[in-house]
Amino acid sequence: MIFAAGLGTRLKPLTDSIPKALVPISGKTLLEHVILKLKSAGFDEIIVNVHHFPDLIIDFLRANNNFDIRIEVSDERGFLLDTGGGVKKASWFFDDGKPFLVHNVDILSNVDLKALYHQHLRTNSLATLVVSKRDTFRYLLFNDDLQLKGWINEKTGETKPADLRKPELFNKLAFSGIQIMSPGIFELMKDLDGKFPIMDFYLSNMNKNTISGFVPADYKMLDVGKLNVLDEAERFVNQGIII
Repeated sequence: MIFAAGLGTRLKPLTDSIPKALVPISGKTLLEHVILKLKSAGFDEIIVNVHHFPDLIIDFLRANNNFDIRIEVSDERGFLLDTGGGVKKASWFFDDGKPFLVHNVDILSNVDLKALYHQHLRTNSLATLVVSKRDTFRYLLFNDDLQLKGWINEKTGETKPADLRKPELFNKLAFSGIQIMSPGIFELMKDLDGKFPIMDFYLSNMNKNTISGFVPADYKMLDVGKLNVLDEAERFVNQGIII
């Protein structure tokens, strides 16, 4: 699944007339970069959620013949469902009982998606999140076995769970917007309705289910979420970092 429903407010004024997914980087849209990366890793069935200028994304996919693979659309134009609600709405697509990839449309990286998928299978996790050591102020907290145990906002001191003790003893890692989910998540989501973030869902279920971290070797990634990153994104692509 490709998350492409966001409003892209940090990319205004570009996103006043196009969705974030169709912002061009070195001659290709962000959506095309992600689709081609997924295709090269062997993914041949993709669902894309849409909300902001949804018809432009649908027309773009149609004009490119869905890049010669199966691409479906999860239409959220009526109500933006956030990451957790978006996955739940698209649950009908994941009907083969196998784990599936979820990738933010604005993330460019060199992560080996096959290695990520195989680690997920080996650990039998509910979800496996691509994480890295990079500077931010919101961190996921993992134990030494790279199992999720909490979250912290270092600016405000807020933690999840609220009674988390000694967060400094955990490994602080930043989420990269790429993850593998097992289909068992849908049973756990059955009582959740409408809009909800996937990270809060993980934090609510981490004590009874394994949520794993995956730290790629020699990892390079770029979150193309702000205007001042666009030039860097061009260099990122032109240097062939995306593999």
